Amino acid sequence: MRNIVLGFLALILISTFGGCVFEGRFEGLAPGPWRASLLLDGRKNQRADQPKSKYSIKIEKFKFEEVSEGELPFLMEITHVTLDSFYIDILNGEERVRIPSEDIIYGKDRRTGFDTLRIEFPHYDSYITARYEASVIEGDYVLKTKPNYRIPFIAKQGQNYRFSQLRKEPITDVSGKWEVLFEIDTDNPYKAIGEFKQEGNYLTGTFLTETGDYRYLEGTIQANKLYLSTFDGSHAFLFEAKILDDGSMIGSFRSGNHYRTIWEAKRNPKVTLGDAYELTYLKKGYDKLAFSFPNTKGEKVSLEDENYKGKVRIAQIFGTWCPNCADETAVLVDYLKENPNKNLEVIGLAYENHKDFNRAAQAVEKMKNRFDVPYEMLVAGTSSKKAAAETLPMLNAIISFPTMIFIDKKGKVRKIHTGFSGPATSEFKEFKTDFKKIVDELLAE
Repeated sequence: MRNIVLGFLALILISTFGGCVFEGRFEGLAPGPWRASLLLDGRKNQRADQPKSKYSIKIEKFKFEEVSEGELPFLMEITHVTLDSFYIDILNGEERVRIPSEDIIYGKDRRTGFDTLRIEFPHYDSYITARYEASVIEGDYVLKTKPNYRIPFIAKQGQNYRFSQLRKEPITDVSGKWEVLFEIDTDNPYKAIGEFKQEGNYLTGTFLTETGDYRYLEGTIQANKLYLSTFDGSHAFLFEAKILDDGSMIGSFRSGNHYRTIWEAKRNPKVTLGDAYELTYLKKGYDKLAFSFPNTKGEKVSLEDENYKGKVRIAQIFGTWCPNCADETAVLVDYLKENPNKNLEVIGLAYENHKDFNRAAQAVEKMKNRFDVPYEMLVAGTSSKKAAAETLPMLNAIISFPTMIFIDKKGKVRKIHTGFSGPATSEFKEFKTDFKKIVDELLAE
């Protein structure tokens, strides 16, 4: 009789989980697609004493009205390894941000009786904490590096659309390059390049700036309205725009619940930004980079150490909290694996959100393990650009994380590259080609 019952249960589990047979009662999340949202303006029934968005702007004077109501949507996909072990992929266009099972904690809260869930983004020092019931997860996204920073979060099972299921015919195809100005509602607007790819109502793209790109954005076009978003545990970006009669666009950009501004764009296939090799430079009287910072074990490391002398060196200024830095690290690691050379050394200078050395070192070690980094990474300081610049006084400034410094065999700085155009941009392949060319030339000298 027991075998008959087990066989019946196995048939149920096979039909539910696509051929995988598990034993025991399922206590985790249902597999498949989930539609999630960060509610930047808080929940509609949020109490008056709960924090809401700190910023508001008079969008009306720009003849644009937000209709997203502060909802930043993204998609998740849950996959089961065993009955009680699963991982989560967060989807942004071509990007899949994987949250492994060891970073997911779930179970019943004895105090409340509710099933609870905690999704850790240890690389970015953030997490989602929530309770779940049936097909709904509801809670908050919390960024630990900012005091009292949390955004309401909700996800529903079985929904696989991002912004809308509507199919209003777009008035135009926005595919291509756009000349963009952000912060036009301020006295200091900054230039960017919008790169979009449209297929019917489906829209993907990114924005490039002189300090980095906004990575993988995904969304939709409905009639004359454009919507894009991304969430990766660090970035929480929401873009909305109206396509005007003259073909230009005007819209809003929100980063989490702490930043909000207006942007405008017009088509320009020839638009360019400043030269990334000219933004950061050595001050007059300097021709070398000098520093002495501790590694994660607390041991001081310098470019003058014996194992660096007489070699081509690349100093990477980065932060573990920075997604563009993570993209650049992946490029460096891949290059070193594919092009091993005893005359080339890379050294990372980490500027972290943590003032405490041990916490900063722990974050750096996690990044080293995540990317299998073969080179030394040092704890150089905090993530303040002003404070970071004080640790490297020979530079005119620290304009961007990341910044890459190329040093020849004699120890002289030859080139400095500011910012990073990642895999979501059209300039990514060109960057990798330029990088290899510069390294090859230095090695050949």
